Amino acid sequence: MRKNTIRPPHQKKEEAKSRKSIVKENNTLLPYLLEWLNRQSKTSVKGLLSRGQVWVNGTPSTHFNTPLSPGDEVSISYKKVPVPFNHPQLKIVWEDDELIVVDKKEGLLSVSDSPSQERTAYFLLSQHVKKTDPRNKIFILHRLDKGTSGLMMFARNRNIQEYLRANWHKMITRRSYVAVIEGVPEKNEDTIVTYLAENSRMKVYCTDPQHGKQAVSHYRVLKSNATCSLIELELETGRKNQIRAQMEYIGHPVAGDPKYGAQTDPAGRLMLHARRLFFIHPATGEEMRFETPVPKQFNEPVKD
Repeated sequence: MRKNTIRPPHQKKEEAKSRKSIVKENNTLLPYLLEWLNRQSKTSVKGLLSRGQVWVNGTPSTHFNTPLSPGDEVSISYKKVPVPFNHPQLKIVWEDDELIVVDKKEGLLSVSDSPSQERTAYFLLSQHVKKTDPRNKIFILHRLDKGTSGLMMFARNRNIQEYLRANWHKMITRRSYVAVIEGVPEKNEDTIVTYLAENSRMKVYCTDPQHGKQAVSHYRVLKSNATCSLIELELETGRKNQIRAQMEYIGHPVAGDPKYGAQTDPAGRLMLHARRLFFIHPATGEEMRFETPVPKQFNEPVKD
């Protein structure tokens, strides 16, 4: 058997650098730091304080006027400190040196295709990582439609992006969605295999093998009533608009999706949510599992 020639971009973790000093006379923290760290600018020293990188007797301190007494130990940690991130449409659920996993709300674009930068998940996260270091960047791994909510991830460096993209099917161990679809499928669970292409109106449609790329989805009905069904889908492929196009093809479009044939809009949104994302971490080799609840509004239309 031929071995995969692409090697995982494992990164050796360095021990966090730190410095320590013992206080010899009464003082307050900022003047003490400025004297001790006299080769650093005042702005740099204040930055260490504001980011919680200064510790006094084993406790982080951000106050400039913290009193110091002889024998106190002051230490500086140069380990990267996570920067808080708050946005109503985007939540970071995991962040490390290689990856960022987020839970995106519906209505937020993943990435903008237009030259003018919009407020997208990509833009918001790019600004976030630059707060730690202006040179930091993020790299696209996959996308969710603007109307789709749920889990997605970005790479923190080019090597991780290239490795994951080249080994996507091996590294992604589970990727599932939930959707509310119109009507009730004939089968309670089934596999949908189609070939997808995109027309000039930017709509994906099912075609023949000569003109499209294969798309495979597995679905099962979680609950249903006379008008609609809540289903879970597991994807083998990740084509653009795959679920939306395939649901229209079998005659059960996703609710709230008029572009792909929906006649109803019970929640005022596309009723599609990326619920689970399991993958092998490219730097540690461990399986990472992330899961979000089924949105509450998805249960309302399928009540008896």
